[in-house]
Amino acid sequence: MKDASPQQGVSWAECVETELAGRRDDWLQVGDILVAARGSRNYAVLIDDTLTTTGKLAVAAPHFFVVRVTQQGILPEYLCWFLNQPPSQRYFDLNSEGTLTKAIKRSALEAIPIAIPPLNKQQIIIKLANTIKQELHLIEQLRRNGEQLLTSIANDLLKNVEESG
Repeated sequence: MKDASPQQGVSWAECVETELAGRRDDWLQVGDILVAARGSRNYAVLIDDTLTTTGKLAVAAPHFFVVRVTQQGILPEYLCWFLNQPPSQRYFDLNSEGTLTKAIKRSALEAIPIAIPPLNKQQIIIKLANTIKQELHLIEQLRRNGEQLLTSIANDLLKNVEESG
């Protein structure tokens, strides 16, 4: 679960590699959505085309449900975005079980109400969400740059004090 997040997607380089015995038909595909089944937040992560660049096959850890869009008229990117939005997260909160570690059942995930606008509107929403994600990344980068600048200034001031003292 530490190798997947809604913001960064799946960090394939960090994932555990293993040899799986037997024939498998549950390999992850581009467009699949991983939904965290346990934890305080049941986030969704899209399997994008970076999976194909790894040149490897992958399966989901048991902590995730795999959602594969089979219905025409819904984009996986949109569905993933929708599952991460506050109304869906409230639904998961209300339908989770457990006191110490919250978990949702597959039946609750399958029953979640989903608003499906026309494809062109889904594409617009995805573009807007991606733009906002890029803006947040840039803001975080600017914040880190500002902290580095202030640290450098403080180090220079201290160096000047030590040299003159």
